[in-house]
Amino acid sequence: MSYLHSRPRNVDDAGCIQKITPQSADWEYITFEVHQLAAGETKTFASSDLETCMVIVSGFADVKTAEQSWNNIGERMSVFERKAPYSVYTPPGDEITVTANTALEVAICQAPGTGKYPTRLIKPEDCSYETRGTGTNQRHVCNILFANLDADKLLVVEVITPDGNWSSYPPHKHDSDNLPLESSLEETYFHKLNPEQGFAFQRVYTDDRSIDETISVENNSVVMVPEGYHPVGAPHGYDLYYLNVMAGPTREWVFNNDPDHEWIINKDK
Repeated sequence: MSYLHSRPRNVDDAGCIQKITPQSADWEYITFEVHQLAAGETKTFASSDLETCMVIVSGFADVKTAEQSWNNIGERMSVFERKAPYSVYTPPGDEITVTANTALEVAICQAPGTGKYPTRLIKPEDCSYETRGTGTNQRHVCNILFANLDADKLLVVEVITPDGNWSSYPPHKHDSDNLPLESSLEETYFHKLNPEQGFAFQRVYTDDRSIDETISVENNSVVMVPEGYHPVGAPHGYDLYYLNVMAGPTREWVFNNDPDHEWIINKDK
């Protein structure tokens, strides 16, 4: 079993189905959790020195922070509706209290912060969209907290990869703190499949193959990418969604493709 794969698990007593910490992942920046709430349930998420982006993965909720509140926010009951989500950003020292109005799933994305940026609601219209790749390398990207909005460390993005297609492909990496040539970013992939009994494959490997893992991911799997290339393939018949969180020394996404496979870019032009 790969140490980079956090398998899906049943909801625990705290409503948590995934919990990745710097200690459990053996890295420095990213904390990532996924919580499921039944209608009527309330949960508070707080942090001392971390900035937070809470993504409403599915469902509708009332949300409040120390000084702001929003009623019945949400945009979808499934990530495969291909609608951008609502999210809430808070700096260190604030907290988010969420009350589920329907069955609710939220992702808590965190990284060290300085408090430079204020608490705010990120609405679907604040997100930006792009389609990357061609043919069986095409995927649909929704930038939640990326170049579209400021933060200290966090980069948060959703991707839909249609069935039979590849994503994060050609294989690329961002594990060298060597700007402007490449940035160093840890990354998590939170996967969902449609239909949910499906599976997909993700490979994580380095040039020297000190890491070389091929992982069969299921609905609600998390794959951790501390370094290396990390392509994803969706089998025929199953659409793949993933929520990416990235963070590192600098908030810049500068990657390099595996030189063995970079020819594919020129082929597709």
